[in-house]
Amino acid sequence: MAQQEWLYGIHALESLLQREPERLIELFVLKGREDERLTNIINQARRFGASIQFCQRKTLDDKAHGEQHQGVVAKARPGRQYDEKDLDQILSASGSPFLLILDGVTDPHNLGACLRTADAAGVHAVVVPKDKSASLTPTVRKVACGAAEVIPLVQVTNLARTLKELQQAGVWIVGTAGEAQQDIYQAKLTGPIALVMGAEGKGMRRLTREHCDELIKLPMAGSVSSLNVSVATGICLYEVVRQRAAQL
Repeated sequence: MAQQEWLYGIHALESLLQREPERLIELFVLKGREDERLTNIINQARRFGASIQFCQRKTLDDKAHGEQHQGVVAKARPGRQYDEKDLDQILSASGSPFLLILDGVTDPHNLGACLRTADAAGVHAVVVPKDKSASLTPTVRKVACGAAEVIPLVQVTNLARTLKELQQAGVWIVGTAGEAQQDIYQAKLTGPIALVMGAEGKGMRRLTREHCDELIKLPMAGSVSSLNVSVATGICLYEVVRQRAAQL
């Protein structure tokens, strides 16, 4: 495991300082920038004993590998890693589990956007395979706008086996597929549930599809054949939210 990781962006740094300030090692700030939220981050970083350096934009651009950093980059101790062993505790603590499973989403911007929406929708954990999937990179954390520091991202070795274990724990597995017979608005999406979204372009893998209890699709009335995975995820998650709220 890496001894340190990089974070950038106002939201990501605010979330880190709010929840795990002890992880912050060093803060790199754009020289000459005056911004209230950035000033608050600097003051909090000083309070927790982090080193602070004021840098030229190129230095920050290099540290963020050209991504939008909003004038602040941080070196931090690694956050907690979640795996299969954590799922039982997450399920038992949540009462009626609500999970998002991403089968091979490799684009870090899409993963970050999915984490952000999952957190907003009240998802208890996001599950991804360890291989052929984006992980918690600085880009993911930036796009997630703080959600990556809040919602557990559970990386599992064998996704099909995890789906089977979730089913045995009473979780209903709903997969999204263009060839599904019923659309999302016809499906019952209440109780303990895991929503499975497929990879960009390819959709779910065959083995993943076979382990779903039910397949649903989004109705597509226009000329495009599919939506961006993070957009589709948002639509599906909030239909689950709507149905679960109506059941209360």
